This record gives sequence, structure tokens and C-alpha cells, in this order.
Amino acid sequence: MTRLSRKQTIFYLAFLVLMWGVNWPLSKYALQFTPPILFAGLRTLIGGLLLIVIAIPRLKQLRLRETWHIYLLSAILSIVFYYGFQTVGLQYMPAGLFSAIVFLQPVLLGLFAWIWLGEAMYGRKVAGLLVGFAGVAAMSIGGLEGGLSAVGIVLALASALSWALGTVYTKRVTAKVDSLWMTAMQITIGGILMLAYGSSVENWNAIRWTGSFVYDTMFISVFVIALGWLVYFRLIGSGEASTVGSFTFLIPVVSIACSVLFMDEKVTLNLVAGILLIVVSIVLVNVKPKRLRSSS
Repeated sequence: MTRLSRKQTIFYLAFLVLMWGVNWPLSKYALQFTPPILFAGLRTLIGGLLLIVIAIPRLKQLRLRETWHIYLLSAILSIVFYYGFQTVGLQYMPAGLFSAIVFLQPVLLGLFAWIWLGEAMYGRKVAGLLVGFAGVAAMSIGGLEGGLSAVGIVLALASALSWALGTVYTKRVTAKVDSLWMTAMQITIGGILMLAYGSSVENWNAIRWTGSFVYDTMFISVFVIALGWLVYFRLIGSGEASTVGSFTFLIPVVSIACSVLFMDEKVTLNLVAGILLIVVSIVLVNVKPKRLRSSS
């Protein structure tokens, strides 16, 4: 996989942070019209099918017989567990607070990338990851009084863990599969599995097919699911997983900002302090010590 230029990396990161940031309030809004697991399956299946259409010209690179187990495991970790825990958990807590807890993920990703991917770990990076999580925690403190839920916290942490494990696994198998087919298949398989399970425990008649719900679902399917995951794995494949992970600390900033603008949440000192800590975190993680810069 070719490395991205600096401009491409900045553009992809900006797109990813924006799309995945607005995902949380949009998903929270959609849950007024639909059961959670059916919604999770529906939006991921639509996104996956769109990517399959794009990937068809590269059909020879699918190699399904040799690679089906890779697609299945990545689908379970990155899609079924991640979106399943996320969508159910959003029923128990405010979107901004839930997303803030999920973003323990970059800390877990930095740790797993060090253990399983052999990425460099040094004091400044550890400090940066911890400062980033502290920033996310600071933003969420204001919501603890009225929005804390034990079930919601467990589901948010489970979502973070599955996302981190899925990312590391995808990075490890990058050379064995085509990146476009990897993204398309794991999202499609994940959508099928969640729809199958959702159909057994939830009622399709409970979905209210209003115009706003359809537009919301299509936006999430195209920009958040299909393009978002494609960009995310492109970034992961062309650079350090922990470095990309550090920028995802910005996603709850966008999520909370959207909640402030459109869902009547308030700007607080905690929010401002959290944003400043996240900026410091990104600097610490991305500025390597001189000895590592010279060796690379």
C-alpha cells in the first residue's frame, strides 16, 4: 500500500473526524424511529453494499476461499461488536457522553499496537495518549450528573475494546487482503449478521420510515460507514495505528459540538479544558523523540 502524502493525510483525517463526529448525534436522533440492532444492521449493510459495487472491478482480488475467515473475524470485531454495543448503548446515555467514553479506544490502540504490531512506545507517546483520554474525560464530566448509566458505561467500554482489537487485527492482515475488499466485506458481513440477529429479537414494524429517518440513515450509511471506514483503514494501512488513533480523540469534540448546536447541550469550562488537553495529546503522540526521527 502506497503511503499518503501530507496533504492527503490531512484531508482524510479532517473528513474522518467530521463524519465520525456527527455520527453520534445523528445515530441518537435515528433511535427515535427504530429499534437499535435493526438500525445498526441496516446502516452497515447499505454502506457495505455500496462498497461492494465500487469494488466489483477488482473482483479477482477478492479471493474469498482463502480470505473468508479474515473478513468474518474483522467483521465481528470492527462492525458487529463495535456498532452493536454502540447502538444499544446510546439508548442509556447522552450521545456526547457515550462517545467520550468510547474514546478510551486510542489509548487501548496505542497499547495493542505496541504489543502486537511492534510500534515504538516511549514516554512522550504514553503521556500523550493518557492526556488525550483525560481530555475526553474532562469533556464528559459535565454530563455525569444526569446521564451516567452503569449499563451504558459497560457498553461504551466494550465498544472501545472491540474497535481497538479490530483495528490492530486489520493492520496485521493488510498484506494478505485487498484493502477495498477487506472494508467492503467486513461491513457487509457485519450488517448481515446484525440484521439477522435484530430480526429475531426486534420487530421491523417498529421502524417508522419517516423522511428524516431515511435521510439520516442514508447519510450515515454513505459518509460515516462506507466512506468513513474506507478512509480509516487507508490511514491505518499507510501509517502508525497509534498515531492515527491519537487524532480520533478529536471525534468526540465534534460530537459534543454538534450536540451543543443541535441538541441543546451547553458549552462548559470542562469542554474547553478537554479540547485543550486533546490538542496537547496529539502534539505529544506525533512529535517523535530525536533518536526515533534519526533512525527512521
